[in-house]
Amino acid sequence: MTATLNDWTRVSTVVHQACAGLSGVSAEAVLDEVRRTGYTGISDDELSLTQVMAARTLIETEPNYSQVTARLLLDRMRREALSYLGEPQEADQEEMRARYPEYFADYVRRGVELEMLAPELGAFDLARLGGALVAERDLTFGFLGLQTLYDRYFLHHDGTRFELPQAFFMRVAMGLALREDDREARAIEFYHLLSSFDFMCSTPTLFNAGTTRPQLSSCFLTTVDDDLSGIFHSISNNALLSKYAGGLGNDWTPVRGIGAHINGTNGKSQGVVPFLKIANDTAVAVNQGGKRKGAVCAYLETWHIDVEEFLDLRKNTGDDRRRTHDMNTANWVPDEFLRRVEADEQWTLFSPDETADLHDLYGKAFAERYRAYEQAAERGEIKVFKRVRAVELWRRMLTMLFETGHPWITFKDPCNLRSPQQHNGVVHSSNLCTEITLNTSTDEVAVCNLGSINLARHVTADGIDAEKLERTTRTAVRMLDNVIDINFYTIPEARRSNLRHRPVGLGLMGFADALFVQRIPMSSDAAVAFADRSMEQISYHAIAASSALAAERGRYESFDGSLWSRGVLPIDSLELLAEARDGDVDLDRSATLDWEALRARVVRDGMRNSNVMAIAPTATISNICGVNQSIEPVYRNLYVKANMSGDFTVVNPHLVADLKRAGLWDDAMVADLKFHDGSLLPIERIPQELKELYATAFEIEPRWLVEAAARRQKWIDQAQSLNLYVSRPSGRTLDELYRLAWHKGLKTTYYLRSTSATHVEKSTLRGTDGKLNAVPTAVPVSEIPTAAPGAACSVEDPDCEACQ
Repeated sequence: MTATLNDWTRVSTVVHQACAGLSGVSAEAVLDEVRRTGYTGISDDELSLTQVMAARTLIETEPNYSQVTARLLLDRMRREALSYLGEPQEADQEEMRARYPEYFADYVRRGVELEMLAPELGAFDLARLGGALVAERDLTFGFLGLQTLYDRYFLHHDGTRFELPQAFFMRVAMGLALREDDREARAIEFYHLLSSFDFMCSTPTLFNAGTTRPQLSSCFLTTVDDDLSGIFHSISNNALLSKYAGGLGNDWTPVRGIGAHINGTNGKSQGVVPFLKIANDTAVAVNQGGKRKGAVCAYLETWHIDVEEFLDLRKNTGDDRRRTHDMNTANWVPDEFLRRVEADEQWTLFSPDETADLHDLYGKAFAERYRAYEQAAERGEIKVFKRVRAVELWRRMLTMLFETGHPWITFKDPCNLRSPQQHNGVVHSSNLCTEITLNTSTDEVAVCNLGSINLARHVTADGIDAEKLERTTRTAVRMLDNVIDINFYTIPEARRSNLRHRPVGLGLMGFADALFVQRIPMSSDAAVAFADRSMEQISYHAIAASSALAAERGRYESFDGSLWSRGVLPIDSLELLAEARDGDVDLDRSATLDWEALRARVVRDGMRNSNVMAIAPTATISNICGVNQSIEPVYRNLYVKANMSGDFTVVNPHLVADLKRAGLWDDAMVADLKFHDGSLLPIERIPQELKELYATAFEIEPRWLVEAAARRQKWIDQAQSLNLYVSRPSGRTLDELYRLAWHKGLKTTYYLRSTSATHVEKSTLRGTDGKLNAVPTAVPVSEIPTAAPGAACSVEDPDCEACQ
């Protein structure tokens, strides 16, 4: 290539800085690729891009090249941001350390001038905050994480990003500290938690904190009323909530079924399905400002007369006017139905206009009233009903779940029987990702505010770092509680509900990474025990933090009468479920911490938040932090991940480190991993211990995932997004798996994942990473195994916003 001496000197400096401190990487290897692909007359921007593309071709051979690539991408980002703010354009990593404070002050002032940042941010002590920025943390990103931030999170004007990573984290921290007494001190505290990847707020909070439209909440749950004005009011609310990046869960059970009488017209209803079609199209039309697609999940109880049509909504055949190809759907299943499945008894479907109180009943009260309605139907007192064999309806539910990916299976009774807020309403559905279980009504839209602890940052080879986990949990709960008061509410029903009950959802990610660090295979009793103990500690400290906030700031408004006020904590509410099921809950009840003292404290001081814990999917924020998402097993040890930022080579760094120690990491091993889709099982030279430790999602018996989830669930006041992976699905396998989830007391399940029957020919992974601002890739990408044939969502579907 041809470049000036100064150009080449700077390229060499930046590449050597990018490789500094990383094992297994070579600056000369990157520079050789830059020389090979450069050309005469190359522009500064193209030369910078060439460096990034040169490094990313090496990621599959050494995971640390992901950090090298990110650091070279960061150099491009610095040039873009500094140029926009009118500062000298070029600053390498060493120079940026000194320039960050001045840049940060300029960035805040410019953001306020553009009316993108809230004016209050300009009133902070910017010199103090700028001095607290840790420039070295820019170096901790992987390529996927940094490219995702650049494409979707960083502030931009006229297409130019002027926000750099540490400014981004401080902007979010400032946005969450606006109401604190010592705003600067709290902002710095919050900044350190975020920028270290110990904890990460959910995507809406990262998008909007500190901006002029701080819609920070993640999830909204609504109940749809049974009249036209109520139905279209709910659809309008969906649009307003989705506009600012909220995920939606709609409870459609109150809407009368097909054939039901309409008093106003003396006609017959067409049922719930035509309105679901409108809700589906609304979600597509409102795309959250181009940052991600609008997403909604419709819930329907299993006794609704339209449930059979509901099961078909995601099919690719039939009348398209009665299909919702973009909407997620979920079955809201009462215990009475599954009892009848197990007894092979009849099940009766009703229209809710004739059986309205079933919507608000659960447990034994539901079962008694349901049987009374069945008797009324036999006497001819109910006009619209249908009898089916329970087990046949169950089989159809599981068949549709396998064939289309929907509706998901969620359990009404444990969600309500264990709800801290059962004195104040009913949980009628979960949310978009099945981890939120909050009360809804026509007057209140439930809101949840999410964030996740990076569990991988809180373990060592010897186990949990209990002191660090306590510190992180306490600060995280404070940050989530602040969201509620700062939040921009698009509809009054959401504001009323959130301020009254103040629910938050603290979750976790990096569970698989935490197991790797401790050398614990996912398919083991030790992994189940770790799921139990780690969630116990998070639960204990999260409840203690909310109670401490109640002593400092006051209890949430509807505290009196709650389970909390009676000293019934999530671990205790298991007994309420067991009582309703006549003891039929198969779950370990052990504990290790001083729960009695915490019960006394909660009764004395109260709780700041009606709900405190929920485990979300974390697909995007886990990318930012460079760990496996949520509570998921590792998907593949080497694969191409697709998301809205493009295609990225993902290599399991824990595995690579072990293979290096064993002298097994070489080009032949890379080829073997690609050939076998990232699986270790067929590769003979890999030790059995590593095959067990790094077993991939479809190599793990799904019962282990259910067992671990059940042990977590006993500590959680809400629920968890639990994907289940089945390599060889059959009716019997699915029946046993989902009944196990029910017997173990789980509240919800999420996607059912299964591999496709065939795979296309594999191509090299080299050169396939990332869009890099729409720069085309020259090499085709190996297709990722999809979900069940015809299913709606593959494991890594870039368009699936339920997982983003």
